[in-house]
Amino acid sequence: MKMLKVMTAISAVTLALAGCNSKSSAIKIGSIGPLSGNYAVYGGDCKNGVELAINEINAEGGVNGQLIELIAEDDEGQPEKSVSAYKKLVTKDGVKLIVGSLTSGCAIAITPLAQAQKIVQVAPAATAPALTDAGNYIFRACYDDPFQGTVGGKFAAENLGAKNAAILYDIGNDYSVGLTENFRAAFEKAGGSIVSLESYSTGDKDFNAQLTKIKNANPDVVYLPDYYSTVALIVKQLRAQGINTPIVGADGWDGLTENAGDEVLNGFYSNHYAADSTEPKVQNFVKNYKAKYNLTPTSFAALGYDAIYMIRDAILKAGSADSEKVRTALEATNGDYVTGHLTFNEKHNPVKGAVIVELVKGEDGKLTTVYNTTVNP
Repeated sequence: MKMLKVMTAISAVTLALAGCNSKSSAIKIGSIGPLSGNYAVYGGDCKNGVELAINEINAEGGVNGQLIELIAEDDEGQPEKSVSAYKKLVTKDGVKLIVGSLTSGCAIAITPLAQAQKIVQVAPAATAPALTDAGNYIFRACYDDPFQGTVGGKFAAENLGAKNAAILYDIGNDYSVGLTENFRAAFEKAGGSIVSLESYSTGDKDFNAQLTKIKNANPDVVYLPDYYSTVALIVKQLRAQGINTPIVGADGWDGLTENAGDEVLNGFYSNHYAADSTEPKVQNFVKNYKAKYNLTPTSFAALGYDAIYMIRDAILKAGSADSEKVRTALEATNGDYVTGHLTFNEKHNPVKGAVIVELVKGEDGKLTTVYNTTVNP
């Protein structure tokens, strides 16, 4: 009887140790993004995509026999909180691989730290060009603003046939400024003219003064390079002033279908993928995402999903989750993902195409997006 108790105790200790070893052997991946605040829609979608990918990978046995453990942090879309989240993940949780942050300012805030500490950082949707200047441990899953702004300018001139464009942008937002500069260059290169260039400050709610100037300039198209929450406000006032031209934007518009009305019709924006694509990888992703979340995945969900699979593939290739080995393997990425066939250039920026989607009303009367065209590098 005494021997049975001893054996039972030993078994309990063995099981406890096995549990600890199993947990400690997991590959920890940190994620940073806005799960609350102004950009929570983006952050929530991205986290959903990240979680879906990890669940799929773990269901297949993980990576090289190790499961992935996600540790998610909320930065509320504020750079100083991104830094705090990063320090917590690295110092307390021992994370060596990070997906995030989402917006350009927040992602750039942590790149010097990640580079100095040899932490692999994959930014899902930060499009500011300066992001990857920090060094060779920094990657992005999305194309950058120069390409996206160029796509918008070329589309407005060549596909919409516009000759005169107006731009209304946030002068204090790197994302908005970068898109403006590159849209302008591409539109003018295609033979168009910028007839009105107006700005506002982050947080502004009344755009009527700028829109009056834009209306008087009589543009063929209006470019609005900002996030969906601000764009939704602008477009209501724009249409109320009788400006009925096509409107063009960028990936920050993702979310308009749930947060705007018919005023955004005749709107087009560059994006990282189209949910109505016939590509098998896209169809499978959309099907699984809808089954789990009962929502159509935005590009932020797709980019978060791809970021995890890019890291998974790099760990498989490296045969290790060591950050230096993963970094080297990531540089050699050459594969098909939901947002397209992807390789990296020397600055760790993806080389892949962009799609233009159009805002339309679906058969159910609700706003949705449909694929319009693809612009390749």
